[in-house]
Amino acid sequence: MNFRSFDLNLLRVFDALLETNSTTLAGQKIGLSQPAVSAALARLRHALQDPLFIRQGRQLVPTDLATSLRDPLRDVLAQTEMLLAPRDTYDPARSAEDFKISGSDFFAEMLLPQLARHLSDHAPGMRIQMVDVVPDRFTDAIDHYNVDIALVPDTQFPDWIETRPLFRSEFRVIARRGHPQLSATSESHMSLDQFCDLNHILFSPEGDFAGLGDHALTAIGRSRQVVMTMPTFAGICTSVAQSDLIAMIPQQLADRLAPQIGLHVFHPPMPMPAAHIVMIWNKRSTNTPGHRWLRDQIAHLLTPLDARDAR
Repeated sequence: MNFRSFDLNLLRVFDALLETNSTTLAGQKIGLSQPAVSAALARLRHALQDPLFIRQGRQLVPTDLATSLRDPLRDVLAQTEMLLAPRDTYDPARSAEDFKISGSDFFAEMLLPQLARHLSDHAPGMRIQMVDVVPDRFTDAIDHYNVDIALVPDTQFPDWIETRPLFRSEFRVIARRGHPQLSATSESHMSLDQFCDLNHILFSPEGDFAGLGDHALTAIGRSRQVVMTMPTFAGICTSVAQSDLIAMIPQQLADRLAPQIGLHVFHPPMPMPAAHIVMIWNKRSTNTPGHRWLRDQIAHLLTPLDARDAR
């Protein structure tokens, strides 16, 4: 391939095809007609001497070469965007960008209502899609599922991930009001025996985050009885409110929902570390103006959740 004669606009088409696996959807994404995308694909195939995409049913499936070029191509395009982006002239009110945010449904309750109001006032054209967190594979959500920002418990991340601390959350035990085995228990404390003997619902998708209670019990030679797991905090809270099961959830969510659905909130009867929640994203987006602006808004809205500032 003669690089001097290569049309760099074809790289945008290539990236859109890798994201959508469709000439029609790729064209819609970058503002080209389907025939124009097909013509660009033909030029790419000639330049790279590879089919790049094989049709399977109604989808285009990337070849091994195309797959190997996905991440380097996105890095090149992101760096080019950062190079050409105006400095200090970003106007969120004029944004029509789409962003995917990944996190547990904790954030559907504690962040999205505030974020919706905030964007309505300051960035009415910006569109947010909340997607499920990928269990134990947070970086995969960013790497393979085109997630822009993930809100997750702090852990070790690869070098290409950027992090920003958000807040720390202690844990609380929840049980329904009128629970027959807790009716005489203090409003804020239950015994270790009660905690271990009662049946628990466990929040299932977030690995270390879900296992903190079991680690704390193991450290003192005890265990609990988990009879159910659920992938959403909302489902756990509703189930606890309508049964004799108990559960541990983040303190902020317990305080928010307990008055609404009739829950008792207790301190855990054993020492437990707080969970440290961070925002993560691909470093290639660190200086992208819209991405940077949205990160700042999320961090600002979540700051009051820090358990150190809670009553």
